Amino acid sequence: MTYALIAPPAAEPLTLAEVKAHLRLDGDDEDGLLTGLIRTAREHLERMSGLALISQGWRLYLDRWPDGPARIGKAPVRAIDAVTVYDAAGDAVSVALGGHVLDGEAMPARLMMAQNPATARAVNGIEIDFTAGFGTAVDVPDGLKRAMLTHIAQMFACRGAVAPENQPAVIPDGYERLVAPWLPRRL
Repeated sequence: MTYALIAPPAAEPLTLAEVKAHLRLDGDDEDGLLTGLIRTAREHLERMSGLALISQGWRLYLDRWPDGPARIGKAPVRAIDAVTVYDAAGDAVSVALGGHVLDGEAMPARLMMAQNPATARAVNGIEIDFTAGFGTAVDVPDGLKRAMLTHIAQMFACRGAVAPENQPAVIPDGYERLVAPWLPRRL
């Protein structure tokens, strides 16, 4: 099971103005750094939680269709855009999406097809293109935005000690409590 980002988010969940207000910064001397820290905080949160904050396009590669529903480890899944399989000649064949059922709010999301597709390719023979994310920045839950703000503030405080390319170096106290409701449950 491999994921590839095929359409990155068009915006970030936080604006530069929101971050500057949180940090009580005037002026634009640190704007470039702050923009990078916003992206780093979002990428870290998405990577550790499996969430997609802003709508973005993903492709899931499967070797074969599982028994039962296909599980999609990004959340929330808003739409299934395409399912493609590869035939014996190696040609891509689109699978009809009629009759599919998507439980996009589950973590992981579940996709049931009217008929499970089969592939002749041994590796990555099935591709599921999907849109994941809460939508736009106004749709992102406030707790996740607050977690990002605290993380950005911590990274900003460490800006002289830790280079931007080595962030995130530290996670602030309380971060885990803010994101905990959104983390996948493990048994």
